[in-house]
Amino acid sequence: MLKSRTVAGMCLFAAMAIFAGCAKEPPKAPPPEPKADEQKSEAAPAETAAAEISEGLKELNPEDLAAAQKQKICPVTGEALGSMGKPYKVTVKDQTVFLCCEHCEEAIKKDPDKYLAKLKKGE
Repeated sequence: MLKSRTVAGMCLFAAMAIFAGCAKEPPKAPPPEPKADEQKSEAAPAETAAAEISEGLKELNPEDLAAAQKQKICPVTGEALGSMGKPYKVTVKDQTVFLCCEHCEEAIKKDPDKYLAKLKKGE
C-alpha cells in the first residue's frame, strides 16, 4: 500500500508540473536572420518575373515596345504587359492598346470606355 501511495503522489506531482508548465507559454525567440544566400533566393522570384516580362516585351518591334513600356499594364486585368508573353495589340476607338493576352480583347471591345478610362488615369 505504501508503494501505491508513492506512485500516486509521483503521478500527482508530475501532473501538477505539466499543468504548471502549460499555464505559461515560453517566450518566443525572434526568427533567425536570413543568411546571405537565403536573401538571394527570396529575390529570385521577382527577378524571374522581371525577366519573363522583358522576354515578352522583346518580341515587339521597337515602336510597339516603346508604346507598351509607356502603357505598362493591361487595362483589363491590371497585369504587367509582357507577363504573359508578347503583348496583344488592338485598336479600340482609333486608339492602339496593348493587352496582356488575346483573351482580354472581348472585354475591351465590349466596354471600351471603361478600359480606356483606366489607361488615361494610369491604373
